[in-house]
Amino acid sequence: MKPSPSQTIVFITGAFVSSTCWHEWKTFFEGHGYTCLVPAWPYKDAPALTLRSRQPDARVASIRLNQLTDYYANIVAKLPEKPILIGHSMGGLLTQLLLQRELAAAGVAIHSVPPQGVITFKWSFYRSVWGPLGYFTPVNESFLMSFKQWQYAFTNGMSPVEQRAAYRDFVVPESKHISRDGLTAAARIDFTKPHAPLLFLAGSTDHIIPASLNYSNYKRYQHAGSVTAYRELPGRNHFVLGQASWREDALCILTWLAQLTAAPEAGTGVLAATRH
Repeated sequence: MKPSPSQTIVFITGAFVSSTCWHEWKTFFEGHGYTCLVPAWPYKDAPALTLRSRQPDARVASIRLNQLTDYYANIVAKLPEKPILIGHSMGGLLTQLLLQRELAAAGVAIHSVPPQGVITFKWSFYRSVWGPLGYFTPVNESFLMSFKQWQYAFTNGMSPVEQRAAYRDFVVPESKHISRDGLTAAARIDFTKPHAPLLFLAGSTDHIIPASLNYSNYKRYQHAGSVTAYRELPGRNHFVLGQASWREDALCILTWLAQLTAAPEAGTGVLAATRH
């Protein structure tokens, strides 16, 4: 069994996609001795096709960020040990929020939605998030990303066949409240607090969460005694969990976790300055 701060991993799904996006990741980490949990979001424990058939879904539309943070906090609190949290996109923000509550042994934020006050001026970000924010549309109706929006925000650079297959298998309705709550105090991080080791992974071609935004998120952490690391990987879009290169990302995380046990300070130095 590999050395690690914990032998339990909780994968936290992001917005707009089914929790089945973690299937290969779960198998990979279980093969390295970890116990892995992939809890679906409330009202989303069904196949993507089933969830899309319910659009608009008032229950999904009702989900708020505070509610979702508490939902995962309750799951984590019932575990026999503090887990490693690995979250993608909104799941990355949830990972940051749960670390702030001291509920994890370590955290990995993959292409993380930024906390309140961490901003970017990249046009690709604003083009990608305008639809999900749903301004000038009823907030009590769930949002379903169109294929065209999916192509730009998630799967840019992939072939049309790959984009279609990913859309079919993973896209689900989403709450507009969730996207809007990311701009409020519900998404606030106290960057001065001590925290469990935290690794940020960013992608050089991500439109919706540009690498520069991930780097700004990482740089906001100020506690000198806490391990915070960053790595930007080339060619990753926002569909990073399902790209052909996903195993390289998983190995990066596995290596970092091993470093934390062997020499905790290495978790900062080895990856922190890796940018492309």
